Amino acid sequence: MKLFAILWLTGMTGVISILEMNLPIPEDEELQLPLWSIKLLSLIQPTILLSIAVLIGVTLAHKVGLSAPLAEAVAYGTSIARAIQPQVIPGIIGGLVGSIALITIEFFTKPLLPLDFVLKGEAFSNNTSFLTRILYGGITEELLLRWGVMTLFVWIGWYIFAKGQGEPSVYCFVAAIALSAFLFGLGHLPLVFALGTPVTTLVVAYVIIGNSVFGLIAGYLYWYLGLEAAMIAHMLFHIVRVTVNYFAR
Repeated sequence: MKLFAILWLTGMTGVISILEMNLPIPEDEELQLPLWSIKLLSLIQPTILLSIAVLIGVTLAHKVGLSAPLAEAVAYGTSIARAIQPQVIPGIIGGLVGSIALITIEFFTKPLLPLDFVLKGEAFSNNTSFLTRILYGGITEELLLRWGVMTLFVWIGWYIFAKGQGEPSVYCFVAAIALSAFLFGLGHLPLVFALGTPVTTLVVAYVIIGNSVFGLIAGYLYWYLGLEAAMIAHMLFHIVRVTVNYFAR
């Protein structure tokens, strides 16, 4: 319960940061709901998903050899420095590699994408606060996709193919990393449709592949080092993107 509380509260900082986003949410004239109440209602779904993901991870992660070393050190009173130190440098490297990979993909693909999609995508990106990128993107998304979804996939594969005996095979981890990365990319498509721009095959491929590449890196870090390594990489990725976008203006 202590580990659940630590991870849930950490993830909720990202959920609450959604309130910082300058989204064009219209007033509901029929219900006469003010803008702030509509924003609060928009937090319900991510809160429920976060709760489920954290519960899955707390229940299944250690059964399949996955962990959140820093959160566990805080929960169980062990050395925090010893827990986080092995994750910092690999997390930084993973964040830089992921940033370079996605910037490269974007550089070669963007000229081929519909101009309306590019412009509205950039406008949405500019309306997403730095705080939301770091907290929701870097922390909450990792709890949802890695701690929750990837852990569940590893456990399912382990239970099906090894009857829950011994350790999960490498194939279980590889498949879980790939599937969770694909879902990470797929999960960005509703936003693409919400932009109201032409959704071509290239746009769909660009969104899924671009986000899946980072999902593979984050999944590998979670597998080998722990959840916080993936979080460090994800947060650094957003820092790099914001910096590049700033100087590219």
